[in-house]
Amino acid sequence: MADDIAKDLDNAKIVQANINDSRSQYMPVAQTGATLFFAMFGLSAVCETYQYSLGAYTEVFCKALSEAKKDSIPVNRILNMKKEIQKGVYNYTTTGIFEAHKLMFSFHMTTMLMEQDGELNRAEYEFFLKGNISIEENANKKTAAIEWINDAGWKDAQTVGNLGEAWKRFTDDLMGDATLWKEWYDVEKPELKPLPGDYATKLNSFQKLLVIRMLRPDRVIYSIKEFILEKHGHVEPPVLKFSSILQQSSEKNPILFILSPGADPSGELLKFANAKNFGNKYKALPLGKEMEQQAQSMIDGGVVKGHWVMLQNCHLVLSWLKELEGLIEDKMNRPHADFRLWLTTSPTQDRSFPVGILQRSLKVVVEPPEGLRQNIKTMYEKIDDARLSNCKHPAFKDLVYVISFFHAIIQDRKNFGKIGWNVVYGYNESDFTISLDLVSMYLAKAMANKEDTIPWSTLRYLIGEAMYGGRVTDDYDRRVLMTYLNEYMGDFLFDKNQPFFFSKAGYEYIIPTCENHEAYVKYLEQLPSDSNPEVFGLHTNAQIISNTVKAKELWMDMLKTQTSTVEVVKGQNREEKIEQVAKDTLSKVKVVFELYKIREKLGGAVLPTQAVLMQELERFNILTSFIQVNLVDLLKALKGEIAMSGDLDELSTFLYNGFLPKTWRELTPQTEKSLARWMTHYTMRYDQYSTWIDKGEPIVMWLSGLHVPESYLSAHIQIACRAKLWALDKSTKITEVTEWASPADVKAKPELGCYITGLYMEGAKWDMLGQTVIKQAPKELIYEMPVIKIIPIEANKVKLRNKLVTPVYVTQGRRNPKGEGLVFEAQLTTKEHPSHWVLPVSYTHLRAHETLRYLVCRLLLEKKK
Repeated sequence: MADDIAKDLDNAKIVQANINDSRSQYMPVAQTGATLFFAMFGLSAVCETYQYSLGAYTEVFCKALSEAKKDSIPVNRILNMKKEIQKGVYNYTTTGIFEAHKLMFSFHMTTMLMEQDGELNRAEYEFFLKGNISIEENANKKTAAIEWINDAGWKDAQTVGNLGEAWKRFTDDLMGDATLWKEWYDVEKPELKPLPGDYATKLNSFQKLLVIRMLRPDRVIYSIKEFILEKHGHVEPPVLKFSSILQQSSEKNPILFILSPGADPSGELLKFANAKNFGNKYKALPLGKEMEQQAQSMIDGGVVKGHWVMLQNCHLVLSWLKELEGLIEDKMNRPHADFRLWLTTSPTQDRSFPVGILQRSLKVVVEPPEGLRQNIKTMYEKIDDARLSNCKHPAFKDLVYVISFFHAIIQDRKNFGKIGWNVVYGYNESDFTISLDLVSMYLAKAMANKEDTIPWSTLRYLIGEAMYGGRVTDDYDRRVLMTYLNEYMGDFLFDKNQPFFFSKAGYEYIIPTCENHEAYVKYLEQLPSDSNPEVFGLHTNAQIISNTVKAKELWMDMLKTQTSTVEVVKGQNREEKIEQVAKDTLSKVKVVFELYKIREKLGGAVLPTQAVLMQELERFNILTSFIQVNLVDLLKALKGEIAMSGDLDELSTFLYNGFLPKTWRELTPQTEKSLARWMTHYTMRYDQYSTWIDKGEPIVMWLSGLHVPESYLSAHIQIACRAKLWALDKSTKITEVTEWASPADVKAKPELGCYITGLYMEGAKWDMLGQTVIKQAPKELIYEMPVIKIIPIEANKVKLRNKLVTPVYVTQGRRNPKGEGLVFEAQLTTKEHPSHWVLPVSYTHLRAHETLRYLVCRLLLEKKK
């Protein structure tokens, strides 16, 4: 007996050893699963609706394992399982995140898997996301041969040599072979071309991303796609289908639709319910005040009878959602197998949406279609032959296409970011449908009255100002909207001598001559899938600017997802790096101004501009004092002398990533700068204030250096009103662009008004010789304006003939949600009709800039970051 037991124990040990050996072979599968869970988990830092529970993830993981291709060879079986897990997690996650974040998540997945396999150089990865975050100025100045490299790229190139042997001579080679690098830079798609010299073989595909970052940031998005395809191949998210959503869902978990402006799945869901013979069991309820009890009753009934219950607009009843969370826990444990709870919500802030619902739900993001062709096709899916023949007027079918094209243009224009619209508007099917009804009604009325003319001005007003324009809150967006209608609606549509076309940019966009709905759909299939920016009235540079902004947003989102707090890069851990940045920043913080001494120096009667100076100094002192205290406390916390509070921990993260801390940003003029560039701007502000105190008001004011620049301009209007005895409420200002390129060329102040500098134009260019606005050159994204004269004037004497009224914004972000950011309107001389510049949206900024037909011309106070 004892021998048998001993023998069984020995056999058990052998079996256990075999089991451990077999299990250890599958460890890479478990590691991949864990890595992808943390990749998905980190998304909650990007958007609070991206919440996922371990339980939900486990279901995805197990489903992937069961669907992985079987293979008798363990190595192949493991490879199949890893691929299926990656595919399953990617499809599940991208179904519930916005289009803007899908590529970021795919890249995040890829780099985390590379790090797991030991393929990722952490220092190069940090550099790709952050660039050179040093607050020191560039030691080496650009030579004339490499003037084409932007300032941020050149600063990055100064430190890339520290990343390893492959990068040691990069800056020298860049300057030495400038002609070769310029040829590569000028290629439309440089990511598909080999790098110059031996860098084509010396650098791997990830290292090439660093070069793209430095020299062609507008191609970073496309480079990342190529890199992901090479590594894992997940860049195309699954197509949104209700059948697949239903298949993935269960009766025990809600389906949560996260909506973007202009998107509403309720109509399509009703059609799907009818197709599945659930039309009688489909119950929908738009939530609002005092609708909670009715919603609860629908859930109670649906759980028992197997209904599909749709609760819309959950974001409007946030206070009730905690109760809904309890209902889901209580009622959805053993529901009818056919029961489904469908919810819709817009993204919320401040963690107001219950995490329990978010984690338990199958999340589905619903967005309007992308692309001009797809948007027009979507509109034609809403109509049929009966609708097209509803009005007998011969112009009706053509105008249906015009309205469809107009709807698609203004819908797709948002993909250009702030260049497209100051504010994103939720244009939807109802705007389109009612606009068609208006066209049909007025055309029918014209036929009944036997009128040959079409009331274009009435239609443009009703469609542009009432229907679509009813959603518009920004005056400059309204100007763009009405410009489109003026370009698209008029008797010129039917001019046989000069055929109408919307655009000839890469393709002739015309009004097709079609007899029926089927013919229109067939014609739409011929349209290009990707549209040239000029089709929207934008300059081709608009795509470069938009792509660069998207790259910056991707880098920022990637940094938000980082969960490690003990990273070591080049022998320096996270805390050491934070301490170094904090000390460097603290060394550049200025001493506060002694306001009482300055007041004594100014004397009794204070001019309006001197009052502005004192207000500016007060704000600067508050900022400076706060930064000093903040950094000193952080350094103490890093040494363990005081506790590391939540605010200090957040500050440390901002410094580590090279961002301007949020608490500092609240005390500073509106900006989109990195910490390093902001510190340079901070120092320049201090220098201008010091000069103003010591030598009096500058001959030319650097407007970008003022906290509230509009107050300085208003002060000069006040001075003029006192001198000329004008009524202040009937006075304004106009602008005149001078022939002085540099403030140093100006020798004296004007008698009234002032000279300003620090403005940049984006989307157009100022011609110094012709003294007019002209089209910008390709890749010439920003143009520094000459000195501008501000002239106070009585409002009734302002003349705007041959003038383009151009908004001056503080940054490329234009106005923030509070409506802050617009400084004033500049009047720029133009030889073209103003509408020529409206669609490209020309503007000027103090800390940046841009333009409509050639980007929408505008001026900015803040130069590009």
